[in-house]
Parts: sequence; C-alpha cells; structure tokens
Amino acid sequence: MTESDSSRITRRSILGAFAATAISAAPFFPGVTAYARGSGDIRRLHFYSGRTGERINLIYWIDGSYIPESLAEINHFFRDWRNNAVHGIDTRTIDFLAAAHNMLRVNEPYMLLSGYRSPQTNAMLRARSRNVAQNSLHLTGKAADVRLQSRSVSQIARAAEACNAGGVGRYSGSNFVHFDCGANRSWGR
Repeated sequence: MTESDSSRITRRSILGAFAATAISAAPFFPGVTAYARGSGDIRRLHFYSGRTGERINLIYWIDGSYIPESLAEINHFFRDWRNNAVHGIDTRTIDFLAAAHNMLRVNEPYMLLSGYRSPQTNAMLRARSRNVAQNSLHLTGKAADVRLQSRSVSQIARAAEACNAGGVGRYSGSNFVHFDCGANRSWGR
C-alpha cells in the first residue's frame, strides 16, 4: 500500500465516523442554528484544559470547510501551557479527536493534558521520562493526550483505533490516551 492509499483510507475512515454521528452531533451546538442552517455536516470540538482551566466547545468545520477563526482558537487552546507558545494544530489530529469523541457518544469534554509542545518543554519532559519521544509529534502540532472521566483508557483507545486515522497510545497508568495523525499504529495497555 502506498502512502497516498493510506491517506485515502484514513480520510475515508474519518469521514465515515463523522457521517455516522453527524445527526446526533448537531444538537450539541447551542446558539449556532442560524450559522449552521442548511449545513449537511458540522464538526465540533469540546475540550477542557486541566492545566489552564480554559474550555472550548466550538464548531470548527461546516459543509467541507474549516472555519479559520475556530482553528485559531483551537491552536491557542492547544498551546504549550508552560511557555504559552502557540503552533498550528494539524486538522487531521483535530478531526481524529472529534471523530473518536463522537463515537464515544459523550457530552463530557475531553480533558487536554498535552497538545503542542515547544522544543524546550519536550526536552524537559524527556529528561524526566523515558516515555517522551525525542521527535514527538507534539512538537509539530500533530498529537494530543486526552482523557475522559466517564470512559476508560481502553474505551477511548478502541474508539480511536476504529477511526483508523493515526497513532493511538494507551497510558493506563497515567489515565490518558495519545492521539496523533502519524502512521496507523497502537501501543500500550
């Protein structure tokens, strides 16, 4: 399978996950009825940051188009909270997170533990733990570590793996799941 074949499968998997949940997702967008009127497909992201106390619950995609203002808000929310460095978050990672969240059928926001990591933060974390990759996808805005109080690591990881959209790491001891838009693979228990 070529790299382009793999990306088509990934895109198809994500689109399929959204198609299956698009109707059920619509009611979770209070106050945007006029904005989304006539849209056949909307995508949202619902997050809480345990590090900063911030929350986002926004539509970031309508009928095949990303909303630039929403992406800017997501980029800021996913910033390196240690030094406030902001980096663009890959839309494939955003879609992957949103699709898995929809599959889990929860109203609870994901808790973001780590989104973008600056090189300084990644180096500091590597010095403290063997589980931090030198070339982590967090450094390029292609990864996020999340948890849900109402779902186990195993449940979240199974939903993520069903999306067939990238890397899924289970960190049961620390109670979080790693999502990234790299190659399809999984690890951990």
